[in-house]
Amino acid sequence: MSVYRPLVCCAAVLTFLVVVVGAYVRLEDAGLGCPDWPGCYGQILGVPDALHEVEKAERAFPGKPVDAGRAWKEMFHRYLAGTLGLLVLAIAVIAWRKRGEIGRSPALPVALVAVVAFQATLGMWTVTMLLKPAIVTLHLLGGMTTLALLTWLALREIDPQATPAELARALRPWSAVALAVLVAQIALGGWVSANYAALACTDFPTCHGRWLPEMDFGHAFHVVRELGVTAAGEPLSQEALNAIQWVHRLGALVAVIVVGGLVFGMLRAPALRVPGAVIGVLLVTQAGLGIANVLLRLPLVLAAAHNAVAALLLVALVMLNFVVFRKAN
Repeated sequence: MSVYRPLVCCAAVLTFLVVVVGAYVRLEDAGLGCPDWPGCYGQILGVPDALHEVEKAERAFPGKPVDAGRAWKEMFHRYLAGTLGLLVLAIAVIAWRKRGEIGRSPALPVALVAVVAFQATLGMWTVTMLLKPAIVTLHLLGGMTTLALLTWLALREIDPQATPAELARALRPWSAVALAVLVAQIALGGWVSANYAALACTDFPTCHGRWLPEMDFGHAFHVVRELGVTAAGEPLSQEALNAIQWVHRLGALVAVIVVGGLVFGMLRAPALRVPGAVIGVLLVTQAGLGIANVLLRLPLVLAAAHNAVAALLLVALVMLNFVVFRKAN
């Protein structure tokens, strides 16, 4: 029992790092730095960097020249994710074997093992299916799901102070809707990134100088297709990329209204002013980062920060939902 709580908290923190590093790898265009999985050009440890290793790797994977810098970034992410997988497995084993001592069902830790295993499979498919947008987006959502579930599990161990029952009942529907809207917006953001549509519109708040630019929703949101092309194999049009970016902006507006309304309600309740202020700051920061990424042409630091703040906002809303749904009397 003494080991279980710190393991859960460490796993939650590590998951956040995995999500942020994964976004960095993606933005650095290093997601295919290694053409195979789980190793890199056939090596489980390290990447080919000596001349004979590079020559051997390029013979084994013709047409895929070794870029050691990109490969190391990808493998670092895999090592972090692998460590997380081992942590989650250890948590599940302890939760099952010590379920009487812990006093809680091991169902969630065991379910997390399945989630992480599926996430690893998505990671493999991301490479083997050459960054297919649906797989890349699901991989992002899998990481965020893992973060949310481990946050919930950690909160069960930390046992935060209960919210007054009447206030909790009033906030339940709003906090649940806000979380659902944020998850939908994260999915839209993942779809933007997976289709390289972040700079489809380089002005703000308009797109190509228009509030309603030319858009092709049919091809933009067709899920079963390869990167950069339609389901029929034709190049994805600018109009389709416009649609992806425009819908993400619309989703951001909805998220600001819904989560902002929740923050306003929290700030009116003395017991929730601090967490309300935290969520409000994260919301404003996230919106500002989104706008800055467009106007500054997607600098790496701001793009990675946009993903990190989305993860923090998810954690904050999961914490709020935990308190109002699980701890209210």
